[in-house]
Amino acid sequence: MLNTREKYHFGDKIHLVRERRGATLKEVAAAAGVSESLISQIERNKVSPSVDTLLSIAEALDIDLEFLFRDHKKNKTLTVISSEDTDILSLDKVVYRHLASITGDKQTIETMEIDIEPGGEKGRLEYGHPGYEIGVIIEGTGEIVYGTKSYALKKGDSISFSSDIPHLLKNTGHKVLKAIWIITPSRIFL
Repeated sequence: MLNTREKYHFGDKIHLVRERRGATLKEVAAAAGVSESLISQIERNKVSPSVDTLLSIAEALDIDLEFLFRDHKKNKTLTVISSEDTDILSLDKVVYRHLASITGDKQTIETMEIDIEPGGEKGRLEYGHPGYEIGVIIEGTGEIVYGTKSYALKKGDSISFSSDIPHLLKNTGHKVLKAIWIITPSRIFL
């Protein structure tokens, strides 16, 4: 797994704009309501400004916030999981292959490939769990029992549902049922 994330500094852009406008540290500090020393430290990337301070400086220099955050948007975390590093979990007649996940401050999402042997099943009819699921059948035939209803599934079918209702995915065919599955919040690999 490869993660890339760089710490972003606003100081370089603030310094550039201040210099182009011919403003002194003292003038910007007074207009923003902070100390001259703080402006200097921010410009040299010695400290990161609070949101309020950053907004005050941006207003004092008439800086568009899009300009300040443009590079930050381009440098978000990217995760690559090579096929050699894929986590695999086997339970009874079900094999889960971890494809990718997103872990945020308040939410997680995981994607996996699921292989269910003939007669195998995943899920429970006794209880559900918080969250949502999306599935796409890649090969084979199956059935999903969702609450008190059953739905036949075949190659190319896709489904989405709230996971708080008891649910069970079964292979009803004679070949392996393959599916791509997305769950939020994560339950298997995270």
